[in-house]
Amino acid sequence: MNSLIRLLIIRVIRINSWISIDYFTNLHLTMLDIVTYPNPILRNENKIITDPTSPEVKQLVSNMLETLRAQEGVGLAAPQIGKNIQLCIVEVDNEVFTLINPVIKKLYGGDIRMEEGCFSFPGKFMPVIRPRNIKLNAIDESGHKYTMHAKGLLSRAIQHEVDHLNGVLLVDRAESESESESA
Repeated sequence: MNSLIRLLIIRVIRINSWISIDYFTNLHLTMLDIVTYPNPILRNENKIITDPTSPEVKQLVSNMLETLRAQEGVGLAAPQIGKNIQLCIVEVDNEVFTLINPVIKKLYGGDIRMEEGCFSFPGKFMPVIRPRNIKLNAIDESGHKYTMHAKGLLSRAIQHEVDHLNGVLLVDRAESESESESA
């Protein structure tokens, strides 16, 4: 169930010795509920989006971004909010990437082990080994196809979110205790 949050924003402007207060009301943010493990929707097949510029997709992207920011995360995939479609968003260094029908074409640059968290596993952090760099094809919210290369946190976040679109979860990628001890 979606929860609607109304914001009351008060803007205070000081001009010389006068203070002006403006009130802005009825601004709406739609916070989306996060689907958590073991909900089977996280493993379902996710459909290709045929109209990436539709108003429904644009609204969903906006709501996902608001939810991502409210949760202070890096990425969010549509299955995590109960939508089995090929859509995810990632925000790294204040840059937002909308990935519609993404396909990772190349993994390269050697592997790196890092702790990862996931909204669908609240409070859990697990060691995951992933390639440092990726090459990816996707479509943005304007319907433009693009290819990008990503490295570092952006690469890791995209890999994590694309895993969600393929029904692969954090627990599937997590390095077990015995594997980390033998490494």
